[in-house]
Amino acid sequence: MSKVGIVIVSHSRKVAEGTADMVRQMVGGDIAVAHAGGNAAGGLGTDIGAIKSAIDTVWSDSGVAIFVDLGGAEMNADMAIQLLDPDRQRRVCVCNAPLVEGAVIAATEAMSGSTLKVVKRTAEELSPR
Repeated sequence: MSKVGIVIVSHSRKVAEGTADMVRQMVGGDIAVAHAGGNAAGGLGTDIGAIKSAIDTVWSDSGVAIFVDLGGAEMNADMAIQLLDPDRQRRVCVCNAPLVEGAVIAATEAMSGSTLKVVKRTAEELSPR
């Protein structure tokens, strides 16, 4: 059975990479996690194409949960979702949870085989705010 994939989006490439690495180390290598950080020029910002690519990298029929650091990252994640075909759009969500804690909690829930709805709800409810 496929598991929900996790995407980390940050304005900083290093923050995105570090968070994804932390998720892998804490949850295990079987979780599909990808990251998109920084703008296309390598500076601070986010890149819609890179976010879409990260979604494609961890895609499963169970869906993808996205975690963002700031409002611009959320806006660009939403725009990347709009680039997907309609069937895939319904299976991708941006979670309203802290970047690191939310991603770790979501990945832990995803490893148990939970649905996207449960992964999202758990990350949003159990993450410290």
